[in-house]
Amino acid sequence: MKSRLAALSAGLISLWIAVASPAAHIYHHLLTGHMVQHLLLMVVAAPLVLIASGSNALLGRSLPAALCWLAGSLTVIFWHVPEVLAVTLRSNYWHAIEQFSFFVAGILFWKPAIANATRGSDWSVPVYLFLATLPCDALSAYLVFCDHIVYPSYRSGGQLFRLSPLDDQALAGALMWVFVTFAYLIPALVLSARLLSSERTDATANPGDLEAGAGYGGH
Repeated sequence: MKSRLAALSAGLISLWIAVASPAAHIYHHLLTGHMVQHLLLMVVAAPLVLIASGSNALLGRSLPAALCWLAGSLTVIFWHVPEVLAVTLRSNYWHAIEQFSFFVAGILFWKPAIANATRGSDWSVPVYLFLATLPCDALSAYLVFCDHIVYPSYRSGGQLFRLSPLDDQALAGALMWVFVTFAYLIPALVLSARLLSSERTDATANPGDLEAGAGYGGH
């Protein structure tokens, strides 16, 4: 119960920082601020709130994992299309829709991963998390290495923070690259290590199965 309360508190604080705190206004001036906001909503607040909701929410009615993966990946790609992002900067209404969609997509994305890990993970979870890094890595690499301004709306905002538009763009891409890599791949590696350890334990505990299999093959 205490761990769930801690997760809920941390999740709500992350939501507040992303959408209601004074720092949230940086979104309108820096692409890096936009990136921090969407990472807080999808990668921090969403899984924490989901964990706090307990096993009933996790193990209840679920959508196919492929659909949840697409929801998370396509949401990230869609809102980073330059023309779409420009609309969110001009309209508070569309900005709110964007924030809400990031959080909901985060809930959908993390639900199958957390639910499977809660039940006793299999190899689908590490694969799921690893594949989720690919579209984020592609977008991140594009922002880091691109030699022109992708989002004209952020052409002048970085001056307030002594960042050139290209530096702001590269910093936003690098932040996404590093954050997503740690958030997705570390759990994937931990689960992989547990699965490998479990398989070794099973093989050690049941050596007769291996011998029987070898004997059958030899016969």
